[in-house]
Amino acid sequence: MTKRHNESNKLKDLIPRMLKENKLQKGMDQMTVKEAWESVMGAGVSNYTDSVSLKNEVLIVKLRSSTLREELEYGKARILEMMRASMPGINLKKIRLM
Repeated sequence: MTKRHNESNKLKDLIPRMLKENKLQKGMDQMTVKEAWESVMGAGVSNYTDSVSLKNEVLIVKLRSSTLREELEYGKARILEMMRASMPGINLKKIRLM
């Protein structure tokens, strides 16, 4: 019988490596952004949200209500600040409401 070479690696070290090697980080970032949006904005705004995505450090939010979109335009700086706080490790420079 041959001996196995056991490498003892911690799971917290292996997961980021696996995400990078399999090019899955963008997908994980998209999930994080959607969860953060729901958490930061609450159920009221989330119910009127069609989609949330991250492209080139820009958060793109598609809303069903033009009235809500106008209201959120006034608070974009504060929303950006709260989203950045809830997503450490993800660069976010701008929010685009559609």
